[in-house]
Amino acid sequence: MRIDLDNLPVDPTLLQYLVRDMAALVESRDGEIERLQFIIKNLQRAQFGRRSERFDPDQLALALEDLDSDVARARERAPTIESAIEEASHETPSRRKALPDHLPREDVRLDVDSQTCPCCGGALHAVGESVSEMLDWVPAQLRVVRIARPKYACRACGTIAQAPAPERPIAGGLATPALLAQVLISKYCDHTPLYRQSQIFARQGVDLSRSTLAGWVGGACWWLEALHDRLCKNVFASNHLFADDTPIPVLDPGRGRTKTGRLWVYAREQRSWGGPEPPAAIYLYAPDRKAERPASHLGSFKGVLHVDGYAGFERLTTSGDIVLAACWAHTRRKFYEVAEATGSPIANEALRRIGELYAIEARVRGLPSAHRLAERRSFSRPIIEALREWLEAQLSQISGRSTLAEAIRYALSRWEGLTRFLHDGRIELDTNPVERAIRPVALGRKNHLFAGSDGGGERWSIVCSLIETAKLNGVEPYAYLVDVLQRMVDGHPVNRLDELLPWAWKSKNPVKP
Repeated sequence: MRIDLDNLPVDPTLLQYLVRDMAALVESRDGEIERLQFIIKNLQRAQFGRRSERFDPDQLALALEDLDSDVARARERAPTIESAIEEASHETPSRRKALPDHLPREDVRLDVDSQTCPCCGGALHAVGESVSEMLDWVPAQLRVVRIARPKYACRACGTIAQAPAPERPIAGGLATPALLAQVLISKYCDHTPLYRQSQIFARQGVDLSRSTLAGWVGGACWWLEALHDRLCKNVFASNHLFADDTPIPVLDPGRGRTKTGRLWVYAREQRSWGGPEPPAAIYLYAPDRKAERPASHLGSFKGVLHVDGYAGFERLTTSGDIVLAACWAHTRRKFYEVAEATGSPIANEALRRIGELYAIEARVRGLPSAHRLAERRSFSRPIIEALREWLEAQLSQISGRSTLAEAIRYALSRWEGLTRFLHDGRIELDTNPVERAIRPVALGRKNHLFAGSDGGGERWSIVCSLIETAKLNGVEPYAYLVDVLQRMVDGHPVNRLDELLPWAWKSKNPVKP
């Protein structure tokens, strides 16, 4: 908009219109400048800044004040170096955590050279011993299992008798269930790509190409697919779940590059309110992020679904069987990003108020749902009601195009879902359980970079579901997969798959401490 300053109108009405247009243009450009600065700050923070949102400068100052108080108290207790040393000499030295009892022990005895006193020549007698421990490492090694099946012949009729060949997990393959489990754990739990595993095997003199290992992964997942389906059915039968999705790159050979697939993640976590069902996390692969994906996954689900701001979840509520609980962590993140980028006092005040809600949640975590609900109605409800009034008041006083206004509108537009926790003690404030379930996928993306195909994405979802659910239930994933694969190969009945779900498996295979 260009203005001819030498030819301004003299009509006051026209001048008022002109000023209004100029003010609107300035406000629009100011909002756009703030938005661009916000994007730049976020990019700078993502590349160079800290990732944690938990420790701001005020918290650091409080921590330093506490540290100074501790130092002052220590100085009062031990005013001189000498007295401090003397005091410490009488205290029991700090001990590191004892090594687990289930580890095998190898005893090494170090005795004196002679039973004669080196001072006077008298006879020595035992008065005790000192025992210390060191942690050792026994390198893993490959071995060959030789299977001999003697043949017997009948001299009378010539019949040949021989024990049948055992079922192999990979038809005609070399891998035992233990080796298959090792490859799966290395790839999907420890995030070691197959080409690196091939190099590790090569150092032991065994040539196993990446393509061979990929075939083994596919063969192992064939055995595990039915168990994954049973796990999904068990989880979707619950009435409280957390849902989210995360992108994974998938090789697209036809175009010579990767495409973006999605892993849809559904988590069950009831330990915070003493629920009856064990924790679990399931992953389902889809080639896109269309709203029909979660709709198809959750076709039989009825209950509360904790979700983020993805609009596709809204379609799930049309039948009335699913109620959405929104995420305060995502809401908080909007204000946090504004505070980091602009230093807005309004954003910082919003963070403080949301922090009060989380302080109450920390106090009631692990308590029965009825107790949690009573505490929330007594202490959280007043904070929520005041927060909404305050947000609406602030929104009317700031530019509607600002990033702060976007953050406020994000919260207010989801207010019903955000306040759902005030009506049900089983509902959480956020979707953190499913966010934690997504982290291993993010680590996998950084290491093995992409899935080789849509089938690779399916295999990723199968193995991750079993590994992460095992970890959530305190089950060692390698021992679990070895046993499950062996049982599958040995013909475990399909109608008893529930026995192989991680929490059921744990009950019959107690975890070593």
